[in-house]
Amino acid sequence: MAAMSSKRPLPSVADAELTVLKALWEGGPGTVRELLERLGREQDWAYTTVQTLLSRLQEKGYVATDRRELAHVFRPVIRPEELAGKRVEELAASLLDGAVAPLLLRLVEQGRFTPAEIASFRALLDQAERRARGRGDG
Repeated sequence: MAAMSSKRPLPSVADAELTVLKALWEGGPGTVRELLERLGREQDWAYTTVQTLLSRLQEKGYVATDRRELAHVFRPVIRPEELAGKRVEELAASLLDGAVAPLLLRLVEQGRFTPAEIASFRALLDQAERRARGRGDG
């Protein structure tokens, strides 16, 4: 799946849109009818509702459409991690004046991590420390 440009701001995603996007992430590309079937287990939505939500996601740049077939096939163009990062930034901006550290510290306190994840965290912290030294912050 192609990643969206990190320079382009991502529009907000409504909860209903997120439900459809999750169905695409979990089940892969699909037509409106296929997505309606996937969502039917959890949502009682009409065909037109799913179609509208997909159109909105496409307009916002989260979903692309393959129109070669009679039934259009929708696929996500953003990874869950990218959207999660955006949501964390939005939360930090709205609650903490943009400070991400309090959120990060809370997530680390509450989380359970594999040794590989902890090694990744250490590598990221090492990079952050080098950047801070380069700016004279550390």
